[in-house]
Amino acid sequence: MRLYHGSNSKIKNIDLAKCKPYKDFGQGFYLTEIEEQASQMARRTASIYGGSAVVTQFEFDETALSDSTLSIKRFEEPNEEWALFVLANRSRERQHPVHEHDIVIGPVADDTIATLFRNFDDGIIDLPMLVKGLKYKKISSQYLFLTPKSVAYLKTL
Repeated sequence: MRLYHGSNSKIKNIDLAKCKPYKDFGQGFYLTEIEEQASQMARRTASIYGGSAVVTQFEFDETALSDSTLSIKRFEEPNEEWALFVLANRSRERQHPVHEHDIVIGPVADDTIATLFRNFDDGIIDLPMLVKGLKYKKISSQYLFLTPKSVAYLKTL
């Protein structure tokens, strides 16, 4: 399966130590199966940090999904479990990592969704209302690789 990573430079080797914390699924290497989504992220990253927008392609060996030595968490849609998982990973008040999965797959909680999360954190809306609001947002996908063992299933193209 082809996956894409948008950045401000070509990724030759994945260095998990360079990955930023407090992201949707935790600190690790993020990819998507949607090339346009990766292009948008590349442009955004280049505008913030400089450099040029670059999309690096990877081949993901899907046998990883049946590797019993890997812990894989998959969210099919934004639901209460997904929302609480994202909130925990984004929290700067919790000890990280908040989970021990090798790969996490699911929807992106993009900037438009951040307002819903803030409203939930501030007690303005409850969890069912948060999830209901998420159902009306355009959802994109992300794959997070958190461990060297999971990264071994990626090959730079």
